[in-house]
Amino acid sequence: MAAVPDWAATAEATATGMPSAEAIRRAILRLQAAVAEKPTSIDIRFNLGVLLQADGRRDEAVAQYRQALILNPFEARVHNALGIAHHDAGDLAQAMSCFEDALASDPDDPQAHNNMGHLLQVENRLDDALAFFDWALALRPDYPEALNNTGVVLQMQGRLDQAIDHYRRALSLRPDYAAAHKNLGMTLLAAGRYEEGWREFEWRWQDAQLAAARRPFTCPQWRGEDAPGRIVLIHAEQGYGDSLQFCRYIPLVAQRGLRVVVEVPLPLVRLMRRLPGVDQVVAHGRPLPPFDLHCPMMSLPLAFGTTVPTIPAPIPYLTADPAESAAWRRRLAAEAPGDRRPVVGLVWAGAPRADTPDVAVADRRRSMGLATLLPLLQEDGVRFISLQKDAAEQDVPASLGGLIDSVADFADTAALISNLDLVISVDTAVAHLAAAMGVSVWLMNRFDSCWRWLRGRDDSPWYPTLRQFRQPRLGDWASVVQSARTALAVPFTTGIRP
Repeated sequence: MAAVPDWAATAEATATGMPSAEAIRRAILRLQAAVAEKPTSIDIRFNLGVLLQADGRRDEAVAQYRQALILNPFEARVHNALGIAHHDAGDLAQAMSCFEDALASDPDDPQAHNNMGHLLQVENRLDDALAFFDWALALRPDYPEALNNTGVVLQMQGRLDQAIDHYRRALSLRPDYAAAHKNLGMTLLAAGRYEEGWREFEWRWQDAQLAAARRPFTCPQWRGEDAPGRIVLIHAEQGYGDSLQFCRYIPLVAQRGLRVVVEVPLPLVRLMRRLPGVDQVVAHGRPLPPFDLHCPMMSLPLAFGTTVPTIPAPIPYLTADPAESAAWRRRLAAEAPGDRRPVVGLVWAGAPRADTPDVAVADRRRSMGLATLLPLLQEDGVRFISLQKDAAEQDVPASLGGLIDSVADFADTAALISNLDLVISVDTAVAHLAAAMGVSVWLMNRFDSCWRWLRGRDDSPWYPTLRQFRQPRLGDWASVVQSARTALAVPFTTGIRP
């Protein structure tokens, strides 16, 4: 979940939402002709830049904004639009400079205050971000973006009821505000209010972050109705961990008499073929067989009316191939002959996803550097191995081995994990996989954790073998590592499994 800069408010033409791609391109042609006739018109250049940005032509948009600022360096709306262009390109420092220029041009511009608050939220300066959002709302009380962004920061601070109130206020002003619906859904889910939360979470497909990923299927979405004999395509969305968590529903779909085709990214294909009830698994991007219905993987809890007490947790629901598991057992033994210590796998970082700035920000909060984890390695009663794929650091201790580098897909990873006594991981796909297999997992979790881990608990109803170690405050990984180190001294010395 992330606050968003006020993009839609950057042009009068978009006040009621962005038009279709075709309409945008027609408007661009008209405005380009208008610029040729009136090259000194700031309004025309500004609106042309906004539409170029909407069409994915960011460099051209930036050129129009810069020309407009040559004509008038004190146009706050242009500084805002330029800042958003830099934000979308991942250049947050330059975006901050632009928003500062917007505020210098017009200290009473609510959009500039809102956008500045967003960047402060990205930097984890939450109290400062709230101050800017409050200022924006003082200037414009009926400002849905600022209400939504305030909700995001309150959610990060653990103030869920207040966050929910702000999302509802934003939606009272703009009932079709997809980002506020989606954020409301995730916050309701974090609070354990699943019935309403799953419904609101369906708005994710209308939000700009996921709209482009929405599949253009013409058949109906399956919503839990009886449809014996019909073929349903269940397709992955978002990250690997999402598929690993919610594929548990696939056997339940088959039990209702539907024939199930599963589409997932290639690294998940072999693993998903082991799920009961699957007729066919197709790698994303490959031709699909005919199907009658479809359902995104993360819409399955809504289809089944899942509440916290009814979460299906038939652990294990994912398994490794026995022959591959045995091969890894032999390899682990060969890597450390005679070492009979319990084996613990480690993951300290998630995928960076640098191409999506707001998602990358969340990844930085869920990940830690290897240096932060090093105190844990001082526990010599266990044998640690790295499960960190494509580790960025060049100084990974040799004692962690390089076994994970030869893993080709999640079926390989499952075979390796099946031989471990414990997995200690940040919130990433490996944690989901190990927990789905019934392996003991210690989840090193950030303070503003993902909605799926709920609040106020150190276990998970999704995974009976998972234990959470949460940051006591935003960014405090040292306390998490110390707690895990203290806990690690207990189970293996007492003979009790973690």
